[in-house]
Amino acid sequence: MEAPKGFLATLWNFICFLPYFFGLLLIEILHCIIHSGIVFCPLICLIITIGNSSIILGLLPFHGYWTCYSIVRTKLLGPFLKVFICVFLPVVLILWVVVGIVGSSIGGLLYGFLSPIFATFDAVGKGKTNVFVHCFYDGTLSSISGSFTVVRDFYDVCFHSYVSLMEDLRQKGPPNGKYYEIRFLYLPPALITAVLGFIVDFPVISLIALCKSPYMLFKGWHRLFHDLIGREGPFLETICVPFAGLAILLWPLATVGAVLGSMVSSIFLGAYAGVIVYQESSFWFGICYIIASLSIYDEYSNDVLDMPEGSCFARPKYRQNLKEPISNAGSLSESDSLKPHPPARMDSLTNTRIDLKPLELLEGLFKECRRHGEKMVSERLITSKDIEEAKLTKGSRVIGIGLPAYCLLQTLLRSVNSNRSGILLSDNTEITATNRPKDTFFDWFLNPFLILKEQIKSENLSEEEEDYLGKLVLLCGDPARLKISKIGSPPESDRKQAELDAIARRLQGITKSVSRYPTFRRHFENLVNILSEDLAKKSNGGTQAIRRSKSALAMIFSNKSFDRNTSNMSDQELQSTIARDIEIA
Repeated sequence: MEAPKGFLATLWNFICFLPYFFGLLLIEILHCIIHSGIVFCPLICLIITIGNSSIILGLLPFHGYWTCYSIVRTKLLGPFLKVFICVFLPVVLILWVVVGIVGSSIGGLLYGFLSPIFATFDAVGKGKTNVFVHCFYDGTLSSISGSFTVVRDFYDVCFHSYVSLMEDLRQKGPPNGKYYEIRFLYLPPALITAVLGFIVDFPVISLIALCKSPYMLFKGWHRLFHDLIGREGPFLETICVPFAGLAILLWPLATVGAVLGSMVSSIFLGAYAGVIVYQESSFWFGICYIIASLSIYDEYSNDVLDMPEGSCFARPKYRQNLKEPISNAGSLSESDSLKPHPPARMDSLTNTRIDLKPLELLEGLFKECRRHGEKMVSERLITSKDIEEAKLTKGSRVIGIGLPAYCLLQTLLRSVNSNRSGILLSDNTEITATNRPKDTFFDWFLNPFLILKEQIKSENLSEEEEDYLGKLVLLCGDPARLKISKIGSPPESDRKQAELDAIARRLQGITKSVSRYPTFRRHFENLVNILSEDLAKKSNGGTQAIRRSKSALAMIFSNKSFDRNTSNMSDQELQSTIARDIEIA
């Protein structure tokens, strides 16, 4: 919808929009009071708090014992550092209990309050007949079932992801043959510098945040009211009006929260000077960092508030091998500052970002695992032994690591064969470094994928080599399985063989990191159960059973982790919610 032009047109559009604004805002306030405030918010908060607290306290002895065992067995740490960590481990565990229980309570409170609100938006936006009833009904039972799902995913992270991290710690060797050890000579200057950093950064950064808070308050209000009058931004769709109205009313609280967050972050930002002293073995570099940290925060806050670039604070060099030493923040982009910058709206039009969430990518990964898994079962590359091992606590490397890594490899090969610069999804959507979603998940995984894609592209693999690499990734380099399975002969060149092995190991390492992501274990167990059923029915030769197994597999990926409407929909409607085939990037 285009913004109205002229004062009278803008004023008339604003007046016509006010009834919708106040009407939906009133309905949402009643919804929040009745559902979130009275019944469901306390109940959901209680479920998440009790469930997560029970998991934290129940696994606390195991966490303490297994952490000490892993630290003692690892070759990455020196003896004095091991003793130091084991001595102070009880303090870390106590902090974990306090932070975990308090965080679960706050998270449960927010989830119980916001989940019914977003369910109301979905009820209005899905074109249901009786919208008024769905505004109050949707988000009730689905929010309660979602709270149990949150507890389940929290348990998977605290147990399975934790065990995987500790296993990596035990298996890692020291880099360059030298293990990490405490250097007692630099501990006193590091502690002194950390205290000095806190003394300097906390008051100065707090003062900077307080001085910039009025600018944040009025600029935020100006942007929100401008969008309200012009029907842009969060006010573009009618269903978003209540949330956008709450944003206007609660913007002062967001400003206060930003100031408090800056004050808290200044503690850690200043204390990091001790780390600089310890790493660089120089007290002077720690002092330089204390001064530079003020410039770092000032520049970052200017970028967030869209203020002029640069800082009035100096930024001395605080690293011995700093790649880009900068004496003043104002010279960060001297050439760019001379060029006219287009506004943010024009930039969003010319470089549209993909609206893709990490959970959607994870679900897309398991959809591909289902599709390729059925093929591997029919080819007997995945056996009943693999499926039975996957049901155990230790798991199966072929299904748990090899199969997802194989799906990722197919995505990279498709991108290479299509000669694309980014990662090409199955629906012809290309994710690049410029249009990727702004999410930490993509920062962690997209860049390694792009680098790995370029490495695969430089190899100029033939079809036989691509097939061999795929089976090498799937079977996790097991020599016995590779010899038994008919996957073709390996490359004749030893160098080529070594390069393919390195690519396979990198893919498996990335997949192992993805396996620690929340909701992965729950989807993985569903996949194992369905593959087990599919294998059993294939062994009996029932073609009809195979078709039923495929339909059951499609159902499990329609139940999204935080979908608030699954309890009100039939199985056929659940399957229809998947509009496109998404792959992990």
